[in-house]
Amino acid sequence: MSTATAQPARHIELERAFNFRDMGGYPTSHGRVTRWQTLYRADGIHRISEADVLTLEPLGLRTVIDLRTPNEIAEHGRFPLEAYAVDYHHHPVLDVVWSPEQIEALGDSPTFLVDRYREMLVIGEGALGRSLRLLAESDTYPAVFHCAAGKDRTGILAALVLSLVGVPDEVIADDYALSREGVVRMIEWAIANMPEARERMSKAPSSMMEAEPESILALLDHIRADHGTVEQYVGTLGVEPEHIERLRAVLVS
Repeated sequence: MSTATAQPARHIELERAFNFRDMGGYPTSHGRVTRWQTLYRADGIHRISEADVLTLEPLGLRTVIDLRTPNEIAEHGRFPLEAYAVDYHHHPVLDVVWSPEQIEALGDSPTFLVDRYREMLVIGEGALGRSLRLLAESDTYPAVFHCAAGKDRTGILAALVLSLVGVPDEVIADDYALSREGVVRMIEWAIANMPEARERMSKAPSSMMEAEPESILALLDHIRADHGTVEQYVGTLGVEPEHIERLRAVLVS
């Protein structure tokens, strides 16, 4: 059997979550690869079905990091902890989600997403720091972090993690772009199953749904322009060199 066919699937197919992905198998600058079946990124796993719980059970998840706002959790609930015993951590990257007025006013800007991502680095610095320190602990794994669509807040944390363990920017951008497929599936499901979402999504600017590689590359460029390196940036979040070394030890093989 070839190495390619022996690798686990990157996308975990679920009924009611559409962007659940394994972050393993990515090359690093040290000639190694990120571990499969260790760290996952996802969209709104608060809505998973009973069948989805069974699909996820073999992953042996020990930790869920929820990056959504308190209001999102109050309105939509959270991962069904009663069905699947995990350690749950709420690390909100935003205080509130973008308002319809903000989206309407700024959504057509070519830099809409990058501008919002830069805001998240400030608003969510505490949550990002806590998440990275938690992911530096070996007993956290297997783990998954998620937001609502699994693209923006999740994309920022994924980019930081992958960069810290030595994954090249172009590979990070490719990982980010995989969210396009998941967002399309999520929208299709929402329109079919949540009629109240149809009008809201029809009015959303295309920039809200995009996952262009240039967006995450621009964010990484911004971090380096302000801080020199991603390592120096996360140092401002309370992530010490020993955290980064432990992160690499657990995520790279």
